[in-house]
Amino acid sequence: MGGRCAALPSLQEFAGLVTMPRMTLEALQDFVERHGRLFILTGAGCSTDSGIPDYRDADGDWKRARPVLFEAFMTDPLVRRRYWARSLAGWPRFRRARPNDAHRALARLQQQGRVEILVTQNVDGLHQAAGSSDVIDLHGRLDRVRCMACGSITSRDELQEELLRRNPNWASLDALQAPDGDADLGELDFSAFDVPSCADCGGLLKPDVVFFGESVPAERVQACWRALERADAVLVVGSSLMVYSGYRFVEAAAAAGKPIAAVNLGRTRADALLTLKVALPCAQALAFLLEPTARPDVEHACAG
Repeated sequence: MGGRCAALPSLQEFAGLVTMPRMTLEALQDFVERHGRLFILTGAGCSTDSGIPDYRDADGDWKRARPVLFEAFMTDPLVRRRYWARSLAGWPRFRRARPNDAHRALARLQQQGRVEILVTQNVDGLHQAAGSSDVIDLHGRLDRVRCMACGSITSRDELQEELLRRNPNWASLDALQAPDGDADLGELDFSAFDVPSCADCGGLLKPDVVFFGESVPAERVQACWRALERADAVLVVGSSLMVYSGYRFVEAAAAAGKPIAAVNLGRTRADALLTLKVALPCAQALAFLLEPTARPDVEHACAG
């Protein structure tokens, strides 16, 4: 009615549309099987199936306002009030998130001894919850709170109780979930929100995560470099690599001639460096790692 329908694909073209994802998945499986010391780098796309929103769209651009900057958080009390008010609303849903099949697939791969290191840019702890060990939380963990004066670490759950005690009227606010435990509260007046200080020294409290404009702790970066040197290939899962803290490892791997595969919906900063790219949801692309495999000793027993 007044419009033009897109031409239907020919039989040959339709066959190509059906088989291309399959061929790409077979290529990914072959990539994983050929490299026994993988440096795995994960991002927000790995956790979206767990209900945690990501930051960027298919072009790598921000979906919403840029996250809070480190300097602003440290110097502006109103920025801190706004952050903790939104965090109070967003923490319960974030805390309820559970691992999805992408996390479980990577944990299975690590349990098979095929992973040199798993580095995540996420702050949700879901890789560990799925069974992965020796994970480098490049940007920290949201379930911890650090005093910027004395360095003491406390539980985010404990802080939640204190935030609710001090700000009971904020407990019932309904808000849309945003990335990393944030919540969209709109343009409310945050000036009266009561933010607690460190119980030990009275210092400023900050989530134990790396904010934009803040440096990743040197010991984490060095651990990543050592693991990358030992690895024979890199697998990126659910990251656009727009943040340099993760991109630098892929850039270095390419310079060293190490093959790089990426699973990501949309553009990545490293597209020109990739050996293989799979544009599918992470859990779907990694599903082959969760398929049951027959144990050779069982097969031989049955054959006898």
